[in-house]
Amino acid sequence: MARTQGSHSDITGPRIRKAALGLFARHGYAAVSMRQIAAEVGVQAGALYNYTPDKQSLLFHLMHEHMQELLSAYGELTQPENAFEALHQFVRFHIRFHLERPDEVFIAYMELRNLTPENFSEIEALRRKYEDALEAILRKGQGAALFDIADTKVATLAVIAMLNGVMTWYRAGGRLSLDEVEQNYWDMVRRSVSA
Repeated sequence: MARTQGSHSDITGPRIRKAALGLFARHGYAAVSMRQIAAEVGVQAGALYNYTPDKQSLLFHLMHEHMQELLSAYGELTQPENAFEALHQFVRFHIRFHLERPDEVFIAYMELRNLTPENFSEIEALRRKYEDALEAILRKGQGAALFDIADTKVATLAVIAMLNGVMTWYRAGGRLSLDEVEQNYWDMVRRSVSA
């Protein structure tokens, strides 16, 4: 299939993904058509298929890219030996990384139900890797008698759910600075797991 005149794959492809990200986050995956994405980018609807096979592939790519960036960024951190310090680092990292990507976070959590079973399995595996990193910290703290946790898996999911809440309400310039928000959340997480 011929590329639309004047389009460049290294420019148009990222513009399509950016437009899809914004539209999916604002309106929801099911409500957005390929025609709307094309209009947002300023290309003919048929031109999108030069860059993606279908809307499902676009959604999967956005989620996959987000999870890969998350795992890569977290993997670059030097992990503290002390479980309390490692948990504190995780809390700070999670809040800061996700606050910079509100659309990606919204889609990563709210649009899972729209993935095909195969795509869901792949994204779920990446999510599990991130959850496993936190659970490893909690188990380490539990083993050192620093944390009092009945079930580390439940605690992992609860901590991540709590931290994700920041993305729904925090606004720069609001009543609390980002440092204050981080401290508040760290205090809540610390108290929830402390022995």
